Amino acid sequence: MVETNDGFEIARRDLEIRGPGEFLGARQSGAPLLRFADLTTDAELLAWARGVAPVMLDQHAGLAQRHILRWLGGRLSF
Repeated sequence: MVETNDGFEIARRDLEIRGPGEFLGARQSGAPLLRFADLTTDAELLAWARGVAPVMLDQHAGLAQRHILRWLGGRLSF
């Protein structure tokens, strides 16, 4: 924070240092639970996935629901 007052740069560095924690959980920092992407280096992959996700949800809503239930278990309130 001595080097910049750019909030986006500070957030990016914080992500590098502390890790993302859980997106749908209670941990606010720590080792990433995502084993398929690195948020800092896979920006292009994540942008593609963000674009494809609505199509997949529309065409395969049942499969998406099964995946969410498997991933979240009983923590559906998140």
